[in-house]
Amino acid sequence: MRLIQNMTTIAEYPASEYSGPNRAIKIAVIGGSGVGKTALVVRFLTKRFIGDYERNAGNLYSREVQVDGEQVTIQVQDTPGAQMTDNGTGLLDHVTCSIQWADAVVLVYSVTDRSSFDLIDQLHQLVVRSSGASMPPVILLANKADLLHLRRVDSQQGLILAGNLGCSFYEVSASEDYNQVHGAFHRLCCQLAKQPPPASSSPPTSASGVTEKRRSLLIPRPKSPNMQDLKRRFKQALSAKVRTVTSV
Repeated sequence: MRLIQNMTTIAEYPASEYSGPNRAIKIAVIGGSGVGKTALVVRFLTKRFIGDYERNAGNLYSREVQVDGEQVTIQVQDTPGAQMTDNGTGLLDHVTCSIQWADAVVLVYSVTDRSSFDLIDQLHQLVVRSSGASMPPVILLANKADLLHLRRVDSQQGLILAGNLGCSFYEVSASEDYNQVHGAFHRLCCQLAKQPPPASSSPPTSASGVTEKRRSLLIPRPKSPNMQDLKRRFKQALSAKVRTVTSV
């Protein structure tokens, strides 16, 4: 599925020109191992594509931007890959915590990996169970659309699945097309920005008597990678490519 390109842009907002806290838009990205979750997140926030990443330990990426004229802070939680097991879905606890933390969820699979596609339904069920009465917006993102010779899931199957789940569907290539990736995340951010900020009411109390606010404080804060480090790794990747060409 092609994305319409005539959309307003998400622009960087110089933090020094504004005072006061920004509104935060929190997005959790979940999917199987090796589907390109980190590449999609970094592509969206920095426009860069880096082919190789260390094993995902659950990083939190944050950036101040403008969404249709409003200054916001976008926080994207890149979760470790889920796996199919005999007993169901193998997930780390903080993946579930990330879903509970998020304002919206991006479900990701790779068109070259059928098992990652089959995993989506279970992940969506996890989102439903973890969200309680307040179901967050969800989009389905199919990555690696450029690898035509390795494709194992066609576009129509993704579209049908998204229809069954009741969410929007985008098929993209993190490595080849920034506009596709940006478009998918941008529309989700615009949808969230139009919603009123959460009311500052008393936090709900669980059956055990512990408030949800207190429980959230017990969740370890995910590591937040430095943008300068990402830039350094991007330069290293370019240098490696230059050395390879030179040696040939």
